Amino acid sequence: MHPRSTFAPTRTRLECYRVATSVIRTRFAPSPTGPLHLGHAFSAITAHDVARARGGEFLLRIEDIDQSRARTEWEAQIYDDLAWLGLTWDGPVLRQSEHVVDYEAAVAQLWDAGLLYSCKCTRRDITQAASAPQEGVAPHIGPDGLVYPGTCQSQRRWIDDAVLRIRMSEALNGKDSIGFHEVDTDTVTTCDHIRDVEYMIEYIGDFIISRRNRETAYHLAVVVDDAAQGITHVVRGEDLKSATPIHVLLQQLLDYPTPAYIHHPLIRDVAGKRLAKRDDAKAISKFRAEGVSPSDIRAMIGL
Repeated sequence: MHPRSTFAPTRTRLECYRVATSVIRTRFAPSPTGPLHLGHAFSAITAHDVARARGGEFLLRIEDIDQSRARTEWEAQIYDDLAWLGLTWDGPVLRQSEHVVDYEAAVAQLWDAGLLYSCKCTRRDITQAASAPQEGVAPHIGPDGLVYPGTCQSQRRWIDDAVLRIRMSEALNGKDSIGFHEVDTDTVTTCDHIRDVEYMIEYIGDFIISRRNRETAYHLAVVVDDAAQGITHVVRGEDLKSATPIHVLLQQLLDYPTPAYIHHPLIRDVAGKRLAKRDDAKAISKFRAEGVSPSDIRAMIGL
């Protein structure tokens, strides 16, 4: 078995400094596929408090683009739990299922620019290709798993029952790096995370933009949504930090502004395992039923 790498330290630059704060607009974007847990509470409260402390806006988005898993009862529970936590949001809620036309327009823009290609490779195909001996080069693990080996890169024809992938080498044409601002919750201390183009090609690769059923992939949907809502500071878990260069690249390709990012630590159970919706023992609704208060929740998660 090949050893596997997750990142290339020599291809990342980190530059930190302090900046003046500006108008703040954050968001919380849960999926209505299960109950909110302590990890969601941490992210929602952090995004809310960062905005409110600076006279900014806190917006709510429901990521229900996967209609096979989204449930109205879970969406209703999200609203109820957030209100119980004492969180209020500004303006109307953005529901992804109501903005499919916006995602399709973004896909069309990227396709017309020659930056996408159709791919019919299965996960098994990708695993087999990545496992093939390549002169001692280990397969790389990116934000979405094994980095796609580029089997279908020469495909220029639109295929209906195929996924659409970004042609990374062409998407990076004319660029020498991809960077973003990582700020602390004080929104003043800033670090620039900079990835060079070799890192983007080798450790991220040709990621998926649209799935076989033409459902928009998370990476594109979140970029379109953040631009539509005018988000200035994206507050989310550190598990998504490795995907941020993907989002910044898409923002540049679609001529969107790039927000600042705040990637907070994850809430874990006593065994150190990241909380997941399937672990409903940590659901906010269960804590509520047991008589726990919103201030108790804040204390549990260290806020």
